[in-house]
Parts: sequence; structure tokens; C-alpha cells
Amino acid sequence: MPAGRKHTVRATAGGALLVAPTLLLGGCAQGVLDPRGPIAAAQRTLLFNSLGIMLAIVVPTMLATLAVAFWYRASNPRGRYLPDWEYSGRIEMIVWSIPAMTVLLVGGIGWISAHELDPGRPLESPARPLAVQVVALDWKWLFIYPEQQIASVNQLTIPAAIPINFQLTSSSVMNSFFVPQLGSQIYTMSGMVTRLALQADAPGTLVGRSAQFSGDGFSDMHFLVNALPPDQFASWADGIRGKGPALDRQAYEELARPSQAVTPFTYGSVAPDLFAKIATLAIPPGGSRPSPNTTP
Repeated sequence: MPAGRKHTVRATAGGALLVAPTLLLGGCAQGVLDPRGPIAAAQRTLLFNSLGIMLAIVVPTMLATLAVAFWYRASNPRGRYLPDWEYSGRIEMIVWSIPAMTVLLVGGIGWISAHELDPGRPLESPARPLAVQVVALDWKWLFIYPEQQIASVNQLTIPAAIPINFQLTSSSVMNSFFVPQLGSQIYTMSGMVTRLALQADAPGTLVGRSAQFSGDGFSDMHFLVNALPPDQFASWADGIRGKGPALDRQAYEELARPSQAVTPFTYGSVAPDLFAKIATLAIPPGGSRPSPNTTP
């Protein structure tokens, strides 16, 4: 191989070795391993604890496999083969006790965390929580702020360091609400309401998405989460209230019709009890879309 070709191959291989860790670590950005809230941080701790406990079996087993293969190699005369060996109480105790302890530890921390990280459990905070109602549409997200009487589409704005109490439902098919850096993916279903409590520790911009395939426009079901200082959030809400379109039943039925890649926008007012009517099916699922069996 020519000298220039060798240098090119070496440079390419070296570059690949440098880029590979960057790509692997890049997957952690804006994900569950980069928490920006107390729930996501607790879930990451649970993940690492479970991983550490399981590695207590995986690592020794791998090392023991290599050690046994090395010791009983054909060229080692000291590795005795004992075909009549049947039972060892010590080995049996090790073989069964370590997995049993691992199951107890992983199950124990999982049971405790399942209660501590219950999605609907309110977060402890001296600040008064903010209520946000979420409706999964085809294929977009509607966020209603009942106390502020405003709403937004495909953009969630929240105050930082203040608990957010979500109520979630779906206008049609089952969907899944997920902000990885805040934690706790939760499903939304038509005709019912699920509850979720989250909090952003500091101001910043996060990414939310749907984690449940729901049809042709699924890839467009993502949104930005803007965590603002509380005073800026209040200014944002005041700047929207009373301006722009009103979200009444007719506007909702038009919004609920399937559409893709919807640009974020806001509503300056919201009809009373609109979310309750959506969740209880007082407004037909999917807004005013005709049934597939209906003859035009």
C-alpha cells in the first residue's frame, strides 16, 4: 500500500475513534441522563442504582468465565478435570444467594421508587403549583392554562422552580406525553384523565415529544418547553390574555382535525370547562370529524 494511502487510512481510523465517543455521549444531551427537574434526577438515580446492582452479577460472571477458560486450558497441567464431582455446598450458596440478593435489592428500590415517583403524587414545594391541562390531538399538542384562561398549541411555557400539575387526555387515539429532561412519560387516552406532577429546576428550553406512534403525523408531535422565571411567566401570560383567537367549542373542533407540522400559536381566551367536556366526551372524539362509516 502506498505511504500516502496508509496515512489516509490511519487518519480516518483515528478520526472515527475520536468521533464515536462524541456521538455516544451526544445521545445523552436533552435526554433522561441530563435531568433538569427533581423527578428526572430521581429516575436517573434509580437507573444508576439498578445498573450498579446488576453489574454486581454481570462483571464477576464475565471475569469468572475468562478465569475458568484460562485455568482449564489444554496447556495448563495444573487444571485438574474432575468428572465425578457432584455437589459443593459453598458453590451452591454462592450461585443462589447472589442472584437472590440482587433480586431483593432491585425489587426493593423499585418498590420504594414506584411510590415516591408516582406520576400523580404532588411535589413538595413552598410555591403554589401551576395547573396545566393537556390534550393530545392529531397530530399536535394543546396546552390549556385554566387559571390564566389562555392556551397554546405545540409550545408549553411554564415557570421554573414551581411544581406543574398536569391533567392529560386525548382527543382520539392513545398517545404518550414525554419531556425526557423532566421525567415520567405518561399515556393519554380518550375519555379519561391522567395526572402528572413535574417541575423544571431552572429556566431553559427543553424538548417534549410523543412517545406513542399515532399515525401519519406522529413525527411532528414534538414541542418546546420554555421554562421561564416566575415573573417572566406572569408577563408572558398577561401578554397573551385577551389577544388573538378564542378557544371555544367551534375553534377546538377545527383544531382537532388532523394536521401536521403545526406552527406554535396561542389562544387569548378559553371557554369554561372545555377540558372537562373533551375528557368526558361531551365533545365527540376528534372534534367534528365525520365517522368513517358515515355516508357524505
